Amino acid sequence: MATTDINVPIRERVATPASAKLRLGSLTALVIGSMVGSGVFSLPQNMATGAGPLAILIGWAITAVGMLALVFVYQSLAVRRPDLDAGPYAYAKAGFGPFVGFNSAWGYWISAWVGNVSYAVIVFSALSYFFPAFGDGNTWQAVLGASILLWLIHILILAGIRQAAVVNTIVTVAKIAPVVLFVGIVAVAFKLNVWTLDFTGLGNASLGTIAAQVKSTMLVTLWVFIGIEGASVFSARAERRKDIATATVLGFFTCLALYALVSLLSLGILSQPELAALKNPSMAGVLEAVVGPWGAVLINLALVISVIGAFLSWTLLAAEVPHVAGKDGTLPKFFGRESERGVPSTSLLITNLLVQAFLVITLFAQSTYQALFYIASTAILVPYIFSGAFAAKLALTGESYQSGEGRTGPLVAGVLATIYGLWLVYAAGPAYLFMCAILYAPGIIFYVWARREGKQRVFHPVEAIIAVALVAVAILAVYEMWTGAVSAL
Repeated sequence: MATTDINVPIRERVATPASAKLRLGSLTALVIGSMVGSGVFSLPQNMATGAGPLAILIGWAITAVGMLALVFVYQSLAVRRPDLDAGPYAYAKAGFGPFVGFNSAWGYWISAWVGNVSYAVIVFSALSYFFPAFGDGNTWQAVLGASILLWLIHILILAGIRQAAVVNTIVTVAKIAPVVLFVGIVAVAFKLNVWTLDFTGLGNASLGTIAAQVKSTMLVTLWVFIGIEGASVFSARAERRKDIATATVLGFFTCLALYALVSLLSLGILSQPELAALKNPSMAGVLEAVVGPWGAVLINLALVISVIGAFLSWTLLAAEVPHVAGKDGTLPKFFGRESERGVPSTSLLITNLLVQAFLVITLFAQSTYQALFYIASTAILVPYIFSGAFAAKLALTGESYQSGEGRTGPLVAGVLATIYGLWLVYAAGPAYLFMCAILYAPGIIFYVWARREGKQRVFHPVEAIIAVALVAVAILAVYEMWTGAVSAL
């Protein structure tokens, strides 16, 4: 098995000018900015739709353990394997071969640009509070506005990665402030008797068992944490390698506290059925119930600022992964082209063209924000699972460890992160797994293209079996959706 394309350090192939290096503040803002987008503003309704307070508490506990394990995985790998850049995709490739690495890069890319489509939908859904013509974010007026926003961000990034990161830092501060204000106001108005009303959720037969309720929260909690690996993705552009781990930990604990407080405190303002019936962004409805109409105005404006910031962060992330993958031969070489400013211009253009295409699809399919973020959440599970598995593999084999160095902690973190990812695959359900198979399968064409371009063997036996199975599942998914057995977007 040819391994030269796996082991050559990416930093030898991807040079970053000193002027474009990112410091701790910018890296932390990228992590927080990538995670805090639209999800936090819709958490009260998204969580209450399928669960009561007890199940939501359990869901957050599971997520805290799983995501913290993933944080430790990225923290450890950033220091232990400094030769690997671009985060999840590079780890999967180094640990499990080029085809697994390719699918991790492809899945991460899918998640990033589909997530951007969902951002575009929700930002104009929020603006419909002021301009009703935008509807739920999928009217022609909303699609036109989203398209203009998309290409304005495209132009900003072309001006330079560091300039875009500075703008992202400013926007991150601006969008966190209203969330903190919301938590403070709702904490004061919190009513314990409302929170404990049907605490288990079993009084509402439509919610099902506690286990079913917990399962319903999983993709929602995953969605709001996607981006935790943001600093790792930009590891090649970090001024100091150790800042990647620090930025990841700071981002995680900041967002965990905000997310849990937003969803749990809201249950002390409105009951579960009332929260479930709110229009998104549901934080607006909760704050309006406490302080009146100005609360809804504040949250809708905050959402617009937040999503634009997340749109910027995720456009940066979405362009970076295929760019690095093109540089090291995982994707065709044209993905690796960049401008004189060091911007991954080709991957940026392809990414935004795909976002544009899906924006048009939402107009005809009437796709909702929730359906889109479920797809984005499911698509990213492959790189997350293999990141955890790679950390566990290193701990088991002792590779990159000094003699006598403790390996128990990294092993436990890697195993927990892997189990958490597999649990999320189960929680996602067949509809979203089928949709992801349809999006993953075409990637095989680009994998074959890249391998032939590098004059390397395309598939080894196990990889060929995986590829055939993936295509078969994708064909089955198309058939199931065609016949209506499984719903599409």
